[in-house]
Amino acid sequence: MNSKISSVPATSNPYVPILVLGAIGFGFAVFSIVAGALTGPKRYNRAKLDAYECGIEPSPQAAEGGRFPVKYFLTAMLFIIFDIEIVFLYPWAVSFDALGLFGLIEMAIFIGTVFVAYAYVWRRGGLEWD
Repeated sequence: MNSKISSVPATSNPYVPILVLGAIGFGFAVFSIVAGALTGPKRYNRAKLDAYECGIEPSPQAAEGGRFPVKYFLTAMLFIIFDIEIVFLYPWAVSFDALGLFGLIEMAIFIGTVFVAYAYVWRRGGLEWD
């Protein structure tokens, strides 16, 4: 009688590979922080200890709990929305052959909708950084 031999024991937990990957990731993060602390220069000065906001001087208003411009939040939300919409393209690309013409038409409608939203935001000035 010829039976197939399994390479995984029957008592193996299916979560072990996930835990091992998590442990490797955690170990790499800890190693990176410790290696940077041990090998990096330790010359601190006033400029290094100041807050850094993308090359511009930090505003005291934001540090004291002041308001951020609404434009900041709108830009962040637009980025998240368009980023999530792009993520939907990956499963479609993987199963493109299986979906056939129906999948192509549906994705054309989806991309058209995204393009209309993008054009609307562009015309309204939502992408201006002023």
